[in-house]
Parts: sequence; C-alpha cells; structure tokens
Amino acid sequence: MRLNKFLAERLGISRRDADNLINSGRVKVDERIAELGMQVLEAQDILVDNKKVDFPHQYTYLMLNKPRGYVSSRRQQGNTPTLYELLPEKWQALKTVGRLDKDSSGLILLTDDGNFAFEMTHPKFFKIKTYIVELDHAIAPLHQQMISDIGITLPDGVSKLFLTKLPDESGQITGKNLQVEMSEGRNRQIRRTFAALGYEVTTLHRIEFGKYQLGDLKPGQYLEVKK
Repeated sequence: MRLNKFLAERLGISRRDADNLINSGRVKVDERIAELGMQVLEAQDILVDNKKVDFPHQYTYLMLNKPRGYVSSRRQQGNTPTLYELLPEKWQALKTVGRLDKDSSGLILLTDDGNFAFEMTHPKFFKIKTYIVELDHAIAPLHQQMISDIGITLPDGVSKLFLTKLPDESGQITGKNLQVEMSEGRNRQIRRTFAALGYEVTTLHRIEFGKYQLGDLKPGQYLEVKK
C-alpha cells in the first residue's frame, strides 16, 4: 500500500494532507524518515510524530457445517466432542457467533470480530436464520398458525417462528418436515416452542444465517468467508 493512502485511511485525513505530513519529515518508516511515493508493508513500523500508527487488524470470519453430536463450546462436556476439534490450531481462538445445541447441525459462524458477532446476534439487527426441521408427528394446521401468526408464550417471552411445510424424501407433504425462519436466537428456542404444543423436534439443521448460506459445505467442513 502507498504510504499516503495508508496514512489517509488510518488518520482520517486527505491524501494531500498525508503528503504534507511526509514532506514535513514527521513520518518515519522503520526509524527512517519517509519519502513521498513509498510503499509500506504490514510488517513495517510506521510512526507519525514518533507515535506508532498500526495497520488495521485482519479479522477472520469462518463458516462451519457443524455435525450433530458436537457442542458449540470450547470446553468438552463429558465424552461429547467440541466443534473446535474440527478446526486447525490457527483458528482455535475464534468465538462462535451464537450456538447450535449438541443435537442440532448446520451453519455456525466463528470470528474474532466482536462487533460482527454483536451485529449478527442482537435482535435489533434482525438477521434471519433458516432451519430445516423434522417433527415426531405432523403439525396441526391450528398449531402452525399459532406459531407463525401469534407466537407461543415461553418462560423467557413470546416465540414467533415463520413455518413452511416441506415435502419428505418421497415427495409427500405430511406436515412433519418444515422450514423454520426466525430473527431471534434464544436458547433452544425452536425445540421449546414445538415442545410447548406437544411436538418433539427430531432433526434441526440450520442452512442460512443472514446473508451466509451453507450451500454444498459438507458436515465437518469449514470455509473462510468475507464479512
């Protein structure tokens, strides 16, 4: 990167002002007085008035297809493996953006960018999450309407999900297979919502989180993505 562009971006000034700083001798690169037109690298030390100006931190954004049977925490729970066992050493410090419980699978994001994690999980940003859900028995039309239109009152508040019936493997629509969309993310919210009406969720698989889509990513595979 050209030095004047770097200074303009990091100090919030124009490139002309950055050039003036360089011309005045107030900028050093690796302890040497900088010159106009210099190119700089992240490994170099850049100082203005003897104060270091850092390159922006390069955050990591990772998408993982979490298999069923893994917990979304760094600490192992009994004999249950943690999803971090699926990741190489260089990404062990990343934090999950929300969670999927042990019996759920699908798209989970990991990052070291706290602002990104907040924007993806706080309800005010309204990030839609989409799941494929299978129930132990067909949902009644009245219950589907209640969940989608009114919401179900749980101990931690009303849970409102948007449901669409899906065909099963034979192509039949039985009412057991559903697409579920939600913008919240309370602990085991989908499972608790259906349980309140007498249903057990036998399969829960997340396929979308905001703009991120699982696509063809196989269970246990991960992919570095852009913000």
